Amino acid sequence: MRRDVFQAIADPTRRDIIGLIANQSLNLNAIADNFDISRPAVSKHIKILTQCGLITITQQGRDRYCRANFKQLNEVAVWVEQYRKFWTSKLDALGDFLEKEAAGENKVSSLKPDKNER
Repeated sequence: MRRDVFQAIADPTRRDIIGLIANQSLNLNAIADNFDISRPAVSKHIKILTQCGLITITQQGRDRYCRANFKQLNEVAVWVEQYRKFWTSKLDALGDFLEKEAAGENKVSSLKPDKNER
């Protein structure tokens, strides 16, 4: 069963595993030592990450080492980018609107007499 990369990053434990091996390969025991869950649970997370293509596992002697494969995250980056562009333009428009409203309010308040001046 081929899983979706979005399934992999949806779980905080899997995101933490990716973060752990981002800069260095670690064996399965070293990864499991960083979590307060059972080793079989960690293995299940690693299996999902492997199925998504975010981790590659290599055998070195008796140990299996996990290495991150960030190419699969490009799919996420492309998806996020479209929304970043959308929300950036919307927030810029909101900022412009608020600036105009604030400038218009300053003009209106300068035209009204102060309550103390009456």
